[in-house]
Amino acid sequence: MNLRKEAEKRVDKKIKFQENLYKYLIVNTVIAIVCFVFLQSFWLLIFVMFFWGIGVLDDFFNAYSLNNCREKMIEREISKMGD
Repeated sequence: MNLRKEAEKRVDKKIKFQENLYKYLIVNTVIAIVCFVFLQSFWLLIFVMFFWGIGVLDDFFNAYSLNNCREKMIEREISKMGD
């Protein structure tokens, strides 16, 4: 596969995660203020944070961890086989 296309995919995943994280933080801050001022309870905030947080974690793992570790291991094995 073309290295540029692969790099673009990785960057797109990282940008998607960062955008989702910023939205998550802003919206949950607003919900926290609304819950504190008007509702006097935080059940709505906890509900939103939990379920949206699952999506944010999924974006994080797709962007930063599992794929990158696998690719590094493959590159190490290829370099060992070449020696």
